[in-house]
Amino acid sequence: MKKNRGIRISSSFISPVLVYFIALLIVAGIVLVIQSFTGSTDESADKNRKVLYGVKAVKIPENLEFAGEKVPVENFDTRERLDMELLINTYWHSQTFLIIKKANRYFPVIEEILKRNNIPDDFKYLAIAESGLSNVVSPKRAVGFWQLMEETAKEHGLEVSKEVDERYHLEKSTEAACSFFKESYKKYNNWTLSAASFNAGARGIDRQIERQKQGNYYDLLLYEETARYIFRALALKLVLSSPAEYGFHFDESDLYPEIPYYTVEIDTAITDIAKFAELHSTNYKILKNLNPWLRENYLSNKNRKVYTIKIPEKGYRNNSGLLKSENNM
Repeated sequence: MKKNRGIRISSSFISPVLVYFIALLIVAGIVLVIQSFTGSTDESADKNRKVLYGVKAVKIPENLEFAGEKVPVENFDTRERLDMELLINTYWHSQTFLIIKKANRYFPVIEEILKRNNIPDDFKYLAIAESGLSNVVSPKRAVGFWQLMEETAKEHGLEVSKEVDERYHLEKSTEAACSFFKESYKKYNNWTLSAASFNAGARGIDRQIERQKQGNYYDLLLYEETARYIFRALALKLVLSSPAEYGFHFDESDLYPEIPYYTVEIDTAITDIAKFAELHSTNYKILKNLNPWLRENYLSNKNRKVYTIKIPEKGYRNNSGLLKSENNM
């Protein structure tokens, strides 16, 4: 008898696999038959997916101002530059959401100083364009919320040394920025150019005005960073003024609160800032967070200068909440 040389598959293997495969084919067939009678795919589900996950174009306002000065959105170049920055800040969700949260903490401080110096409120958005409301250091060694170079900082009254760098001091660096803005406005009689010169430097703006025979920011061909600068501020103004319109939804409790503090004036040296913090019922980390302009773990203060140091109020004095002694009060 001739032997069957084919491969014999065990019935214990073929049964469950085959049954499962056949069941899938039957289900798929039923779905196809139903779709052929009802039209095609589930259109309502597709529409829901478009609403939930779709990306829509951003709308450019027909009338827009920066610092009370008209933005020529009717010009194609202006409109497209603003559109680009608005798209970036609308759909770079994590970064923009972080800025919204931080603005709740820092804008009240900046707004009050701008108002006191008669600087337009819109200039607060420049601090976001410069640093994202963070004490960052640029590759060119510009420092702080306002990204001040050492020379510029000193020209406008800030102390910059190994132990003290007031470019990290929010209030004082904002005052220095205001000083620059006022000087620049006297020169250009235009807030938009004043803002641009803060980024490019007055000499850089003057050189391009002379070269191109144009005196309007929106008509000047500038280096990329400065060319984008005002448009970044405008995009941030639009998003932060109407966050829900651009897809950002949150409760008040989601925003970062202002940290309440009181101040202590000293005109002597601090040999150990960690011990100084402990003396005021807080810790080194929190004290430095409120006073980032203190750059070392000591303060020599050889000239007996008066420094004002922020001390966190009860409830914010360490990283885990109330101190044990306060919990027991």
